[in-house]
Amino acid sequence: MSKNKSKPRKASVSANKVAELAGVSRSAVSRTFTDGASVSPETRAKVLAAAEKLGYHVNHLARGLIQHRSGIVCLIVSEMQTPYQAALVETAIRRLQAIGKVVMVLNTAGQPENVAAALRQTLNYRADATVVISGGPPASLIETCIENGQRVILINRNEPIEGAQFVIMDNEGAAREACLMLRRAGCSRLALVSSTAGTPSIVARERAFLAAAAEFGLSVTVSRSGPTGYDTGAEAARHLLAASDRPDGVFCATDLLAFGFMDAARIEFRMAIPDDLCVVGFDDIPQAGWIGYNLTTFRQPLTEIIDYIAGIIDADEADVPREKSLPVQIVWRKTVRP
Repeated sequence: MSKNKSKPRKASVSANKVAELAGVSRSAVSRTFTDGASVSPETRAKVLAAAEKLGYHVNHLARGLIQHRSGIVCLIVSEMQTPYQAALVETAIRRLQAIGKVVMVLNTAGQPENVAAALRQTLNYRADATVVISGGPPASLIETCIENGQRVILINRNEPIEGAQFVIMDNEGAAREACLMLRRAGCSRLALVSSTAGTPSIVARERAFLAAAAEFGLSVTVSRSGPTGYDTGAEAARHLLAASDRPDGVFCATDLLAFGFMDAARIEFRMAIPDDLCVVGFDDIPQAGWIGYNLTTFRQPLTEIIDYIAGIIDADEADVPREKSLPVQIVWRKTVRP
């Protein structure tokens, strides 16, 4: 009975071997694979032919570490299964790879201690930048990373962290507009459906909506019964709509919350939307346009967010504004009365 023997792993081809085959110096090989470096056409042709024959590939990581740039961009993300986060991560990976970056995605699963550990890992890999999509890492940890030379860009989070850069949405303006939309639709008993997540973006929406309602003299009932998801929205509907003074206008801090709320309202309480109840969401995830929801919501500009980040990754931090604010867009559908 014959035994299968695994082949020994083939050693990687070195630049010295390429130089030897091409009959040039080691430095000529290095210059050939360095953008903008001076090398004659004849030498370049010899080096490229030898590299092709030997199967040589430049070790960009080693070169980058020597130059104090690894080409790595880390994405810190939680709740990757949600449509909004999945779309944001997918957009980021495509765009950053297009500009030659190696993208490392660290999934924190929503736990604060996991977010902290993931952010520390980026220091070990000497990432050029870390983009924090999750709202989890404490300011003290982010400050530690910045002190160690890490470039940190935070999405939808604005707080006084010296050295960090921020890309934020106009959460306040959108939440105020949501209140105005419901008021114009004739709603007088409002509800705010949020979650226990307490992320900076959700908190900003909550505060702005409550402030606008108070300005217009409208009462608001607030529900935060669990994490930011479909089930929490459905539970909020069961709680709010069972009351004698149930709301006639609802602002949900995310679309997923709105979906759960709408399904429970229509199926369990036999309510018609928007005739009996107006609902506004936030995010404009793809499902918001499905015929079963047709949700009026606010669209976050995913492409603009990532394009901006891709544009500043390699720029001198001194030349980049500390904060970039991007507007959100109203998407009118069928869940608010004209």
